[in-house]
Amino acid sequence: MERLALRTRLKPGCEEVYDREHAELPAELERAMRAHGLHSWRIYRDGLDLFHVVEVDDYAALQAALRDHPADRAWQARMNRLLDGDFDKDSGGLRLVWELT
Repeated sequence: MERLALRTRLKPGCEEVYDREHAELPAELERAMRAHGLHSWRIYRDGLDLFHVVEVDDYAALQAALRDHPADRAWQARMNRLLDGDFDKDSGGLRLVWELT
């Protein structure tokens, strides 16, 4: 299983809208993500910065499977209007600096 961290950033003034719209993931999208190996996806927000912690069997395979999924395309379009730059699914995760296991 892979565990990775991602970072995105909100546009100023979009914090409340993002929190409200992200409170519930569409059921069809959640089913598709879990069917393609997602174990968990947590998002932490500090001001405008969003930190995603993802546990998945294979992140690249998950993104490839969802690339043309109608529920994911609609969700990404909805979320990207709130982000300072579109979410780049192919950017990979943040570099791990330190870990205590």
